[in-house]
Amino acid sequence: MPTSSAAQKRFPEDTSVQFNYLPALRGLFAPKQANPRKALESLQTNSPCEFAVPGLTFFAFFGCLYPDYVRGETYLDLHQGPEAAAEFQKILDHRGLIFADPIGALAHLQLGRAYASTGDTTRAKTAYQDCLTLCKDADPDIPALRQARTEYAKLQ
Repeated sequence: MPTSSAAQKRFPEDTSVQFNYLPALRGLFAPKQANPRKALESLQTNSPCEFAVPGLTFFAFFGCLYPDYVRGETYLDLHQGPEAAAEFQKILDHRGLIFADPIGALAHLQLGRAYASTGDTTRAKTAYQDCLTLCKDADPDIPALRQARTEYAKLQ
């Protein structure tokens, strides 16, 4: 797999690569380097076209709103629950762009975490319930789903 700088050079005119995938990748790597502020900076590249549909989505919608999801995760890392909630809510408000992409279900889980981090247990419970309802037929051993059930139980 090419590095982000290699991909940037290899696909200089590919809008999806330059404004969607690379910002998301840079955002994912920056927190791992203990620099979440840098992650937020790299994700700003995506802002002008965050609701654009990547070219690979002709047959299925995958890749839309990844930078927003990573931005929300970064806000959670920074203990900025309201900002994180806004990013995850943005994903849920644009379901037509994410179609069958797993970040749709995960956005409910992350929204629950964002609300829980602010002490808003009522909204947190609702978001967790939405996630668990969406995943009711999923493999119960999926780690994110097991964690969601555990976190939801702690809110009761």
